[in-house]
Amino acid sequence: MTIWRTAAPAADFPEDMRRWEMLGLLCLAVVLSLTTWFSATAITAELKAAWRLSGPIDIWLTNGVQIGFVAGALAASLVNLPDIVRLSRLMAISALVAAAANASLLLQPTPAGVVAARILTGVALAGVYPPALKLVSTWFVRGRGLALGALIGALTLGSSLPHLFRALAGSFDWQLVVLGATVAALVGSILFLFASEGPYPFGKAVFEPRQVGAIFRERALMLVNIGYLGHMWELYAMWAWLIAYVRAALEAQQRSSPALASLLTFLAIAGGAVGCLLGGVLSDRFGRSLTTAGMMMVSGLCALTIGFAFDGPLWLLGLVIVVWGVSVVGDSAQFSAAVTELADRRFVGTALSVQLGSGFGLTVLAIWLLPHFADLLGWRWAFLMLAPGPFAGMAAMLALRRLPDAAKMAGGKR
Repeated sequence: MTIWRTAAPAADFPEDMRRWEMLGLLCLAVVLSLTTWFSATAITAELKAAWRLSGPIDIWLTNGVQIGFVAGALAASLVNLPDIVRLSRLMAISALVAAAANASLLLQPTPAGVVAARILTGVALAGVYPPALKLVSTWFVRGRGLALGALIGALTLGSSLPHLFRALAGSFDWQLVVLGATVAALVGSILFLFASEGPYPFGKAVFEPRQVGAIFRERALMLVNIGYLGHMWELYAMWAWLIAYVRAALEAQQRSSPALASLLTFLAIAGGAVGCLLGGVLSDRFGRSLTTAGMMMVSGLCALTIGFAFDGPLWLLGLVIVVWGVSVVGDSAQFSAAVTELADRRFVGTALSVQLGSGFGLTVLAIWLLPHFADLLGWRWAFLMLAPGPFAGMAAMLALRRLPDAAKMAGGKR
């Protein structure tokens, strides 16, 4: 989530209307491009049956994207790619590559080829998501928390769309899901070409590996990163395995229906877009520490209690997963915003690269571990594994709120 220090406005822009138009354009392009993130995850069962895949291939259909994203984001930071290539062009090319990598699934590659395609998808999306956050920030100084929340809401909605495609496809072939995500990413690639930088451009982004130690010695930054790690421990593992949990729950309720499972999963993850907007509004009004802590308290409670809805009435299962979907990602943008406000202005790019790399790296472990936990306890109680993350993150952000440095965030609202 690579955002850097703003320079003074380059000129007198008609900012008020145009910045909202640009935010809308970027959000739409991100929604369409990010459909490729979980395009294979949404049809894991169908892919395993069609290609006779066995073993932990379902883990790597998601983890391949995570690994590729971390590698791509860190590589881009090392060479300062967003400063070398115009942001709109970088995002357009990256979305095009993601579409091509996603389309390769239609060729029914070998298991190694499938994982390679997912890794390439992740690398490509690293050229979409962080640059989009940087670009939208050139349009917003006031209200940046809401703007970043909207963009991460777009990421959330895009990530959920393959599940909607699967629900609408019904008994049709899984290829329709892949094709739908591919076409969406192609359209997103075209839309990015119409994006432009705003009146608050950033200075050069320099990744300084020598400053990594200093970032970990700063108590306020350390607490923000602990909060972010707690958030990331829960987020992507919940997104990746919710479809498996819902399918198991519907079977326990004697309602087995792949289309219904996909629809419920879509509603839960897509609800996070509302959570991101809510998190942005609350953060700008009440402060980043309080907002993130509140969101993590709610999501942690959902991880603890969702097992009780496993074989209960359908409305209860739907309610819990939608509340969880709203709260699990609603605070996401605020951790990046907090780093831009707390870090030494010379090394904000480094601080954000460390945050992103460590957070997404942790998701690889959580995604890999959760199905093994489910093998031990069953899917009913599998999500208990995720609960310690948000509660640890909540404690860290409440501790941050008591520090004097917290006044640097959200205009002094802590």
